[in-house]
Amino acid sequence: MAHFSEILVSFFIVVGGIFGLVGSFGLVKLPDTMRRLHGPTKATTLGVGGVLIASMLYFLLFEGKLSFHELMITVFLFLTAPVTANFIAKTYMHLKVKPSELPETSTEYGWAGYDDPPVEVTEQSEKK
Repeated sequence: MAHFSEILVSFFIVVGGIFGLVGSFGLVKLPDTMRRLHGPTKATTLGVGGVLIASMLYFLLFEGKLSFHELMITVFLFLTAPVTANFIAKTYMHLKVKPSELPETSTEYGWAGYDDPPVEVTEQSEKK
């Protein structure tokens, strides 16, 4: 049983390392910001997730304790990585892409940030 446990923990460490390496390679080698987003948000997240799963399995199988620290880190990572990527992509779009270059949307609202009506300054909003 101990031999199988070592193989299982080692497998997740190796898989996490491979994903981390591929994500880092993509971050360095891909040519522009929008393509570079894919490396750290997808592959590296899976890499860190693999190492955290290996850590949880180690503490469960060898120490006999269930560790929730790694689970909380994984949840935090999976929740924040897409949000961060979305903010970076929207910033890139506002700095580098003209509204005329964007494709038409299927909704009546258009692209958020480009088609929002201008905010009118009134006396009420100035007092706040």
